[in-house]
Amino acid sequence: MYMPPDSRLRLDPIDEYTHTPEAAANYNESMYFNAFDAGAGLGLWLRLGNRPHEGHAEMSCCVYLPDGRVGFMHARPAIADNRAMDAGGLRIEVLEPFKRLRVRYAGDLLLMDDPLAMADPGSAFKRHPKRPASIELEFEGVSPMHGGEIVALDGSPIVLDPEQAVYRGHTEQNMAVHGQVTVDGVRHAIANGTGYRDKSWGPRHWHSFYWYKWLPVTFDRDFGVLLSIKGRPDSGPHRISGNVLRNGVYEEVIDGRIDTDYDGQFMPRALTAEVVTREGRYTLSARVLATVPLRHKRVGGDARNYTRITESMSEYRCGDLRALGMTEYCDVVRDGVPVSIALEGAAP
Repeated sequence: MYMPPDSRLRLDPIDEYTHTPEAAANYNESMYFNAFDAGAGLGLWLRLGNRPHEGHAEMSCCVYLPDGRVGFMHARPAIADNRAMDAGGLRIEVLEPFKRLRVRYAGDLLLMDDPLAMADPGSAFKRHPKRPASIELEFEGVSPMHGGEIVALDGSPIVLDPEQAVYRGHTEQNMAVHGQVTVDGVRHAIANGTGYRDKSWGPRHWHSFYWYKWLPVTFDRDFGVLLSIKGRPDSGPHRISGNVLRNGVYEEVIDGRIDTDYDGQFMPRALTAEVVTREGRYTLSARVLATVPLRHKRVGGDARNYTRITESMSEYRCGDLRALGMTEYCDVVRDGVPVSIALEGAAP
């Protein structure tokens, strides 16, 4: 994660729980999880973001089924405070800080044969059926925690501009997963699944992201890769961060590159990533299996410019290892073209 000058990270088990919201009107506290069973061809991700000052949460649930269909739901359920991560049918419980968490969802999913239909959510919700779903998963941390709250060197809170900030604190972790997923009456068991999670808190506007590419992949209990590359509107050098998990220890990413093959709609189809740590160099390749495009429009902004996040379940390989994982790309889209592609001249 990017660290401003004269700052350090502070990590405390209490950060696993909800915080007292600061005064910023756009205070956000969110938790995200993904889980995969490579043998079954099943994947999913869930996110709950509390916005207590705005009186609602942001709840998203997405399941990639083995037959190629995708179940998706997004809602903004009302909340009165920030005391729990429990809204819209999604509940997140901390069983043991930094080690074990439980995630449950009960509600409908929009069941789509073509997940790209979410590029036009209004039409997608009219055309596709909603079906009941339930998810019950337990997550076990298999890596150290990465991240924490960014504080000044003396431990005091740093000053953030709420209009530009995306978080005050941020944590991530590689996970092992077990449980079950039921969609439209069909049950899928996850016995030895892999996953990843993150948490953030502090002021956030989605449009404060310019562009980023985020590859969180857990191959097994002993090996995982996280590569994050963020672009900057000031045209400065990309901010490259992440880590490689090897046998319970993190190697810090010091450099990285992602080369992506896009289709005509600027959706990722495949990628190759080079990841460099002080201990070694790793090459990842991925084939995108299914993509759900999501968008966030700024209130009162230009309708031609919005933030798009593509959530792609992908098949990753690193040497002889294979795993399912996420390929998450976030871009400001201007006149139909994602800014990362326009700036790099990578349009197909």
